Amino acid sequence: MTSKAAPFDDLDRKIMAALIDNARASFAEIGAAVGLSSTAVKRRVDRLRENNVITGFTATVRPAALGWLTEAYVEVYCDSAAPPRRLAEVVRNHPEIAAAMTVTGGADALLHVRATDVEHFEEVLERIRTEPFIRKTISYMVLSHLLPDSPEAGAGRPSTGGGAANRL
Repeated sequence: MTSKAAPFDDLDRKIMAALIDNARASFAEIGAAVGLSSTAVKRRVDRLRENNVITGFTATVRPAALGWLTEAYVEVYCDSAAPPRRLAEVVRNHPEIAAAMTVTGGADALLHVRATDVEHFEEVLERIRTEPFIRKTISYMVLSHLLPDSPEAGAGRPSTGGGAANRL
């Protein structure tokens, strides 16, 4: 079964950009910004949700405020018998893993790990390495963020003054 992208227009894009910029904006505020009534905005948001264009709403939290001061990327190398779904099961068991994806190149997967300190990171790494199908890991500690306003840096979306929301 193939999934086809749901059609949407420029008004939908503007609504999505407004929600990306501020998911707590009211339908009236969004409507004023895009030239629609709040009722029309609600209908469009409901349709975008039904079509899985909008999959949810979330709060962005600054990791340092939670004490997650250490950050690293970990390349994971697996035995050939490790399907992506098995790796996905494993990474869900580690709350310190902020993102995980399979990749091309030498590594099989790349993990974005946040921890309270280096000792905590080491403990997380050891837990990951206990999986029988993981052959080796290579870690890269983050020293600084060159794009401090990016979501990866723990920031919210940039404002619509030229940020990511305008690129939809």
